Amino acid sequence: MKLLLIEDNPPLALWLTKILKEEKFTVDVAIDGVAADQVLQSENYDAVLLDLMLPKMNGKNVLRRLRERHNNVPVMILTASGSIDEKVDCLGSGADDYLVKPFEIRELVARIKALIRRQSPDKATEMHCADLVYNSNTRQFSVNEKILSLPAREHDVLEILMLKQGKTVSKNALVNGIFSLGDEPSPDAIEIYVHRLRKKLEHSQAAIMTLRGLGYLLKKNDDS
Repeated sequence: MKLLLIEDNPPLALWLTKILKEEKFTVDVAIDGVAADQVLQSENYDAVLLDLMLPKMNGKNVLRRLRERHNNVPVMILTASGSIDEKVDCLGSGADDYLVKPFEIRELVARIKALIRRQSPDKATEMHCADLVYNSNTRQFSVNEKILSLPAREHDVLEILMLKQGKTVSKNALVNGIFSLGDEPSPDAIEIYVHRLRKKLEHSQAAIMTLRGLGYLLKKNDDS
């Protein structure tokens, strides 16, 4: 799950990025409104965390321009202002949630997960592909009730494939989903992660299929 954090306070942005990465989110950071607006025109995110008091372009204008482009990515406002008028104005302008600083990190993470789930109401909290199970609350995988321990990037690849189960996911979509702007995206790395995942799933009834020229598909192993 990939987030854009728009925050001009460097220590706060650094702290939030660290915490969110520990929660297995991929995080990009924009430190002003203009940079955020540009990134939102070229990248796709599962949710946006938006401060209101930003240099160059304030958060409300970032939100307005985003919605004018008919981009429906969930947006959570993170601000020090607890004004009811401010909250009503932001929600009326297209924000999906509003959290006042300082906040409890557990509440922030829970709200982010709820926002993302709301975008896919057909997805249950617990998803299955044969005996492979994914819990969207804990963001853990298990096979035959045993937790599947995965490094962050392998987890991200499998998570995307599970959330898109039944659909072919291109290599580029995986690259965009697991690498942040500060990384060096590597399509070759995707092949390595998929290879490692296949080895870890070799005793599972779930399998990652390669559709040459198209991408990857998570499905029940017909040979199991």
